[in-house]
Formats: sequence, C-alpha cells, structure tokens
Amino acid sequence: MTISNAKIYPLEIKLHQASKLLEIKFSNLTECMLSCEFLRVHSPSAEVKGHGPGQEILQTHKENVSIESIEPVGQYAVKLVFSDGHNTGIYTWDYLYELAATYEVLWEEYIKKLSNAGIQRTKTDG
Repeated sequence: MTISNAKIYPLEIKLHQASKLLEIKFSNLTECMLSCEFLRVHSPSAEVKGHGPGQEILQTHKENVSIESIEPVGQYAVKLVFSDGHNTGIYTWDYLYELAATYEVLWEEYIKKLSNAGIQRTKTDG
C-alpha cells in the first residue's frame, strides 16, 4: 500500500462498544473508524473468502454483530472474536490498512451485493 518499503502498523486499536466501531491509528498517521459489521463481512477467513477466487460467501444479517474481544497474533495481526461466534479471521496490519484505505468502495460493493441478493439491512449506516 505504500510507495516506500516502510511497514505501516497500528499505533492504537480501540474498540467503541456502544457504537460498534473499531478505531485504528496507523504509523503513517492514517486514522479510521471501521464498523464491526464491515470487519465481520470482510473477514479474511475461509468462511468468508472461500478457498479461492470466486468462492466468496456473501455474509448477511451482520448489522448487529459486535466484537467481543481482540486477541494479538504475534506482532503482525489481531484475531477479532465476534458476537455471532465467528473467530477464525486473522487481520494482519496490511489487511487492516487495506480495509481502511478502500472502505468506501468495499462498503458500496457490499451494499450492492446485498441488494442484488434481495436482502435488506436493518440499519442504514456502516
């Protein structure tokens, strides 16, 4: 994601339980707020991504999911444990930064996929 070889990593990760937002401050001074729903539906796990291109599984009815815990994985990632029991996604620093950098595009794609599948969300924000 960067022009130089410098690694971007989170300086701070803070969970806001009431608003169900994960606040991340990166080493390049990028800051973002990602919803629990967004993180859940973009989990890097095989349950979401499948086992190859074209095998992605649309995640539905995740509007009210929250993060129950954030577990460090070495010095390169975190495992997010969600209230719906999902806990197999390992979110590397690079992947979290990619999600933050492409949030708007990814969110619109997700909403469009839900619409195309005839599924309505119960919330209107992401």
